Amino acid sequence: MEEKENTEEIKSFEDLSKTEISEKSENDMILPEKEVDDLGRSYATGKRKDAVARVWLKQGSGNITINGISSDVYFARPVLRMLINQPLIAAERKEQFDVVCSVTGGGLSGQAGAVRHGISKALILFEPELKRVLKSGGFLTRDSRVVERKKYGRRKARRSFQFSKR
Repeated sequence: MEEKENTEEIKSFEDLSKTEISEKSENDMILPEKEVDDLGRSYATGKRKDAVARVWLKQGSGNITINGISSDVYFARPVLRMLINQPLIAAERKEQFDVVCSVTGGGLSGQAGAVRHGISKALILFEPELKRVLKSGGFLTRDSRVVERKKYGRRKARRSFQFSKR
């Protein structure tokens, strides 16, 4: 096989810094198309542990409704409310969107993580330009940590039965 004749030989770090790198930069990030239904809503699904959140996002005044209940009532702990507001705050859209979601499965912490993931994905479908901000904040990555399964011969996943010498 013949190599390209235009390639330059790199002998030092200075030569390496002068060459153009063909990796994708932030400006080359592929943005998805805007997906909005007839009612002006974008829909996304968020997941965390065993919880699944179906999220609808539309222009509004900043109300967040979860399973027909206000987010302040549904998520009583301030940490969980802060968690679901993170993508909106990072995108500086806190008071611009209404969020309606239904969550099933898991506990409150997993449900809050699922809502956060769903809001992030719905924001990108509504405004594709926000992908850089949300991706750099880590809001688009599905947290894949789940409960470890129980093993046979053990009491739990790793805990063994109590040892008795006599």
